[in-house]
Amino acid sequence: MDKLTQTLQQHFGYSDFRPGQRKIIEAVVAQKDVLAVLPTGTGKSLCYQLPGYLLPGTVLIISPLISLIQDQVASLNYLGEKSVLALTSGLAPAEKASLLQHLDQYHFIFMAPEMAMQPAVQQRLAAMQIALLVVDEAHCISQWGLDFRPDYLALGQLRQLIQPRSTLALTATATQKVRQDILDKLDLIPAQTTQLVYSVDRPNIYLDVQRFQNDAEKDTALLQACTTLTGPGIIYFSSKQKAEAMATQIQQKTQIATGFYHGDLNREDRFTIQQQFMTGTLQIICATTAFGMGINKANIRFVIHYHLAADLGSYLQEIGRAGRDGQQSIAILYYQPGDFQLQASLVTKSIPAAALIRQYYAAPAHFDQYDFPEVQLLRYYHQQQYSEAEVSSLFVKRQAEKLAALRTMLQYIETESCKRAFILNDFEEPAGDHDKQCCCWQQSADYLTQLALDHGSPQMQPLLNWQEKLTRLFPTVDRD
Repeated sequence: MDKLTQTLQQHFGYSDFRPGQRKIIEAVVAQKDVLAVLPTGTGKSLCYQLPGYLLPGTVLIISPLISLIQDQVASLNYLGEKSVLALTSGLAPAEKASLLQHLDQYHFIFMAPEMAMQPAVQQRLAAMQIALLVVDEAHCISQWGLDFRPDYLALGQLRQLIQPRSTLALTATATQKVRQDILDKLDLIPAQTTQLVYSVDRPNIYLDVQRFQNDAEKDTALLQACTTLTGPGIIYFSSKQKAEAMATQIQQKTQIATGFYHGDLNREDRFTIQQQFMTGTLQIICATTAFGMGINKANIRFVIHYHLAADLGSYLQEIGRAGRDGQQSIAILYYQPGDFQLQASLVTKSIPAAALIRQYYAAPAHFDQYDFPEVQLLRYYHQQQYSEAEVSSLFVKRQAEKLAALRTMLQYIETESCKRAFILNDFEEPAGDHDKQCCCWQQSADYLTQLALDHGSPQMQPLLNWQEKLTRLFPTVDRD
C-alpha cells in the first residue's frame, strides 16, 4: 500500500480515491503549483486536507464564505483533527488578537480574502512556514474580484508575501478564460503550474427548461413541481421578497416543510435554516444565491431556478448541489419574458455608476464616512493608483462581459438542441450521446416517470427559530 492510500485510510476512512483526486494530491505533495478543476460533489476538499498530513508546515485555505469555512472546519473536526482554526469576522477583537498570537500552532487555517489582507494577519502569516496555500472556489477570483470583492485581486500579492511551498487553486467550473484569469491574479506561471482539468459534466442531473408567460404560470408550475418531485430540493430566486413569498405558499398549499434563506437574515437565523435543511427538518429551501456554497448534502434531488442564473458557470455551481450521492436528480430552469431584463438590471446595479465614479475621484476624502459596497470598491482601486479613466473603462468592460454571459444563458434556454451539449461546448468539452436521462430536448411530457422521480417530500413540520430551539433543549434555564 502506497503512502497516499495509507494516509487516505488512516485519516479519512476511504479505501480509494475518487477520479481526479490522486493526481491532484500527488502534484501538491510534490510541492508543485496546481490549478485543479473537479466537478461539483467530487471531493475537492480532500485534495488539500490529505496533503496537510504529509507536508511540513501550515495549510492556509482562502475560502469565500463563512458558511463554507464552518462546514470545512466541522468536517475536519469530525475526522478527529483538532488543530483547525477559522479566522473570521465573527470573532471578538480580543479573541482574534489571542488567536493571531498563537496562529503558528494551528495546522489548518481558514479565512476569507478580506481577512487575509489585514496587516496584522499578513504580518503573522509572513513569519510562518506555509506549506500549502489553497484558494478554494477559485473561480470567485474571476467572478467576484473586479466588481464585488476586490481583495480577491490581491491574493497574488499575499502569495508573494508568505512564500508558500506550493499553491493549489480549486474550482468546479472554469472556462479557459477563467482559468487564465486565476493564474494571472495569483501570479502563477502557466508553464510552471500543473493544470488538472476534469469534465464539468454531472450526468446524473437531468437538465430541463420550462417557459411561461407570467409569474402566475410559474407559481402554479412550481407548486406542482414541489408535490411531484422527490425532496430535498433548492429553489433559487433573484428576489428576496419572492423567495419568502413562495416559501410561504409552498408550506401553506403543499404542507411540505419549506424555509427561505437570503443575505438579509441575521447570522443565527441563517445558521438555523441551514441546519434544518441539512438534518431533514426542512425539505425545500427557497433562496437567493447566498445559499448553497458549503452545503454538502448528498441527497438533494432537485434544483429549480425560478429566475435566470447570472451565467453558465454560476448555473453549473448551483445545480451541482443536486445528486451528490450519484442518484438521478433534476435541474429545472424557469423562464418568462422579462427575466432577461430583470437579471440585466441587477448587472447594471452591481457596477458603480459613472456619476459616482466622477464624484469619488473628485473628492475621495468626502467618502471616508461611507462604507457601502460601491464606495469600498472605488476606494480599493483608488488606493491601488488606478486613474478615474482606468476605473471607468474597467467597469464598462466588466458590465459588457456580464451581459454577454447573461446572453449565453438566454441562448441555453432557446437552443433547439441538446442542453448538455450546449453547456459542455461552452466549457470546450466534447459532448456524449444524448439519451432519455440527459435533458428535455426531444423528450415527451412524461419524462419524470422515465427518471423515476416522484413525490417523496415529508409533510410540514413546525419550524423553530434558534431561541425556541434553545428553550426546548434547556427548558429549566431562566432567561429573565
